[in-house]
Amino acid sequence: MTKKIVSDLDLKGKTVLVRADFNVPMKDGEITDDNRIVQALPTIKYIAEQGGKVVLFSHLGKVKEESDKASLSLKPVAADLSKKLSKEVVFVPTTRGEQLETAIKGLDEGEILLVENTRFEDVDGKKESKNDSELGEYWASLGDLFVNDAFGTAHREHASNVGIASHLETAAGYLMDKEIKYIGGVVENPDKPVVAILGGAKVSDKIGVITNLLKIADKVLIGGGMSYTFFKAQGKEIGQSLLEEDKVDFAKDLLDRAGDQIVLPVDCKVAKEFSNDAEISVVSVDDIPADQEAMDVGPKTVELFKEQLQGAHTVVWNGPMGVFELSNFAKGTIGICEAIAELKDANTIIGGGDSAAAAISLGYADDFSHISTGGGASLEYLEGKTLPGVESISDK
Repeated sequence: MTKKIVSDLDLKGKTVLVRADFNVPMKDGEITDDNRIVQALPTIKYIAEQGGKVVLFSHLGKVKEESDKASLSLKPVAADLSKKLSKEVVFVPTTRGEQLETAIKGLDEGEILLVENTRFEDVDGKKESKNDSELGEYWASLGDLFVNDAFGTAHREHASNVGIASHLETAAGYLMDKEIKYIGGVVENPDKPVVAILGGAKVSDKIGVITNLLKIADKVLIGGGMSYTFFKAQGKEIGQSLLEEDKVDFAKDLLDRAGDQIVLPVDCKVAKEFSNDAEISVVSVDDIPADQEAMDVGPKTVELFKEQLQGAHTVVWNGPMGVFELSNFAKGTIGICEAIAELKDANTIIGGGDSAAAAISLGYADDFSHISTGGGASLEYLEGKTLPGVESISDK
């Protein structure tokens, strides 16, 4: 797949609409994790340096009714961008109308403007989320070119990505291009051997990913809460551990078909309660007490997974190995982080979501080839699905 990227466009003097992903966590109006803003900066800076007039679009949270607007304004993002770029980012507190149109017309080359939360358009009929044709056409009319740099919403067909793209020449921003190369590369043309590590709570969240990765990967290592449904399928006692009863047959069928291509944990940490103060034991997966819950993989599993990673040319990881939010149950996730980070000759990719948050919070962000900014989008890409936001970017 060869898509146009921002550097393929003639930007000077053009009004360039940019769909960024500023859907960042906030508390009391303060941004608590700015990773997505940081990742958007190279594209914004490049357009401004080339003499483009930058008009930024993004959503923030889910806007269901008028009362949601007060806490979901992008104004704090504009202030943060201004600091990071060391120049004023004009904020327009509306998504359409004369105020917005006048502000955009008043931009000089290299200046930057941020439009209010695109999902404010969802209060009256979900115009953004349902890709209202009139809204997409209106937004497109405000600019000359479109750059989509929001991989986090690439699996959604919205007015601010697909809608605008259907009316303007469209290129990928640098972040989107990176996501296509790394996440798309795993699916379309991976450098083998490939090892996939999947964790998280539910098998149901990863059915498509597991099925598709078994066609691609040499080994699929399964940890986290989802692994206990597989143990149940093997007839093991799993105590109070997470279980999706309706996915046991699926897990059994997968194990029968995949054989030793799937590698499961061999030990785990168990406790009677979901707490850092709980008494913890490390047991074999064959010896989980009936009255206890497994909440992390054990040290023998970390060593086993490390062995499986040796010699891999491509590693993709999605989902933590345990309840990493509690420090006493984070060691499995930390161990996997360290093991992957040590693979200096491999292409190492984290597919967004909780595993990305874990790697960043644990200080391993610079040790991976790529950490995706899109949780749901990454999963759907790894499933082999076509992403509307990627599909709508113009081909070279």
